[in-house]
Amino acid sequence: MTLENSIKDVISKKLVDGTVENLVEEHLQKGVTKALESLFSSYGDVTKVIEEQVKSVMIPYLESYDYSEYITKLDSVLVDVLKNTALENKKLLSNFKELMIHEDRKEIKVMELFEEWKKYVGKNVETDGLEIDYDDRPTYEYVEISMNVSYDDERSWSSFDYATLVFECEHDEEMNFAIRLSKWDKRDSWDIRFDAKHDISSLRHLNDFEILLMKLDQNGVRLILDSDYESDEVIPEKEPEATFC
Repeated sequence: MTLENSIKDVISKKLVDGTVENLVEEHLQKGVTKALESLFSSYGDVTKVIEEQVKSVMIPYLESYDYSEYITKLDSVLVDVLKNTALENKKLLSNFKELMIHEDRKEIKVMELFEEWKKYVGKNVETDGLEIDYDDRPTYEYVEISMNVSYDDERSWSSFDYATLVFECEHDEEMNFAIRLSKWDKRDSWDIRFDAKHDISSLRHLNDFEILLMKLDQNGVRLILDSDYESDEVIPEKEPEATFC
């Protein structure tokens, strides 16, 4: 059998058993699928026709729709957003404004600073766990506080002295502060070193006493240690909620 006859024989068999028809059908399906994908793609002709039809129906409807109800709701939402945003930034702006006010005094006594801290404790101390005094007007019990100056060991070769000023509240550790002090040994007053983040984003998280310490530090206000140790009691400003038996 010649090669030509062999080829004809194979083709004849494939035509008879349906192989050729199946292959044609398979490729025809693939061709149709690709053509449809092209027509319905972002830049296809069918997609463009559908887009134009959707536009012709939706745009006139949207233009004629009454949005007054939704505008009212949107206005309320925007007001709430602005209020919340303002509340978040109110503390930041207030602290920034306070820091920008120049500190005129050159020195401050440690007892004066102690009194400022006592005010801060009275306003902010945690009242959970405190007993209530019902005499006259209900108030929370006093919290015990203390001030202590801890001096570092002196080095004979150093011209500087170092110490740590500690404000401590036994009931609420969140009220505690440790402030580093240093001075040239021939001076009587001390430099205040308050370690805190000094970037704009941190301002919203700083409390009033931290702002005061930052101002004293940044303006070079010197501290006079007119006392090494003090203890006292502070009454919380927060009042107990009324209870009815």
